[in-house]
Amino acid sequence: MSRGSSRTIRVEVLTRVEGEGALTVRLKGDAVVDVQFRIVEPPRFFEALLRGRAFGEAPDITSRICGICPVAYQMSAVHAVEDALGVTVDGPLRALRRLLYCGEWIESHALHVTLLHAPDFLGYESGIAMAKDHPGAVTRGLQLKQAGNELLRVLGGREIHPVNVRVGGFYRVPARGELAAIEERLKRALDQALAVVRWVSDFHFPDFERDYEFVALRHPTEYPILGDRLVSSRGLDIAVRDYEAHFAEEHVERSSALHSVLSGRGAYAVGPLARYSLNFDRLAPVAQQAAREAGLGPVCLNPFRSIVVRAVETVQAVDEALRIIAAYEPPDAPAVSVVPCAGTGCGCSEAPRGILYHRYRLAGDGTILEAKIVPPTSQNQKTIEEDLWRFVEPRVHLGEQELTWQCEQAIRNYDPCISCATHFLKLSVERG
Repeated sequence: MSRGSSRTIRVEVLTRVEGEGALTVRLKGDAVVDVQFRIVEPPRFFEALLRGRAFGEAPDITSRICGICPVAYQMSAVHAVEDALGVTVDGPLRALRRLLYCGEWIESHALHVTLLHAPDFLGYESGIAMAKDHPGAVTRGLQLKQAGNELLRVLGGREIHPVNVRVGGFYRVPARGELAAIEERLKRALDQALAVVRWVSDFHFPDFERDYEFVALRHPTEYPILGDRLVSSRGLDIAVRDYEAHFAEEHVERSSALHSVLSGRGAYAVGPLARYSLNFDRLAPVAQQAAREAGLGPVCLNPFRSIVVRAVETVQAVDEALRIIAAYEPPDAPAVSVVPCAGTGCGCSEAPRGILYHRYRLAGDGTILEAKIVPPTSQNQKTIEEDLWRFVEPRVHLGEQELTWQCEQAIRNYDPCISCATHFLKLSVERG
């Protein structure tokens, strides 16, 4: 194709992500001169919906932001409210929260790895089309997802938008026998998760790496799910309460969702690559071994290999779930005492797609006066845009269909839950 020629590639709806949006790539000759990753669906105003509601409603309202990761919203919400009220939840109740979160990681990662992302590497339009040639892999992924859903049902009361989480703990805690009944299924799930790691490690990965500034929670002994400190690969080490002193949201005219940046430093990356690269030493031995056998080092800079990292994190989540169940002793009460008071609190947890930050300001009677929610996809938007900028230029010679396919795959590396940040994708490549 001549340097002066022009063409436009359009993808009206990006499949295998949750939501809708648009991407425009402009080329001058063989050079990329502009990339715009646009969120085009109207925002849903959850922060405004929370104002005037009782603090106890926050976990149930925010869980409706996402049907795939409702626990993430519940956990960040209860941590922020508890921080405002001076409440600490530890011991068996904290362990049960991690167990519930493990269930969400298992079901979310299994869904994305098997049905949403693997088709890109194997050349299928969908997980359904892939199932015709790879029925065993798809069945295994669905069974793994069901194991995660079972944890959500037992601990959360139901699989979608759990109803058992409350500020201070739970409305009801399980008996030992209820958790013991899941153990055998989780033992099978561990074997299935290890098989998924081996399966995806054989995929072909584009030669593409970037020097990201990774950001994730960091805990003295645990692989990050819950925590109160944030670290980055370039030296950031702060309390969650200091998040807004270091991170800023910027309005971008082309998008109805805000772009999040590190103040004075720009784009950063959250999610599995960040967690893994900043916390490899906190992985369980079985997960570390699976990562090494899959060809991963302690740091991974290739976003296309995120599918392998997600599979390793699934191993981690299943292994931790088994350890929590084995050590479980029911607490004396399902929740600690909570007394309304005025205050401002912050909470952050590791959703499957990355850190999820909440802040609430409460009145003396516990009414929510102000709410701020920063989901992972909003934080990754700018990084996704920069990935595409660097990824497209050496591939401008590709045909329309192949270039479009690879751009979609680059975006699906992040498992973007666009409904959390609003929605996604139309692709237009303009040459001229």
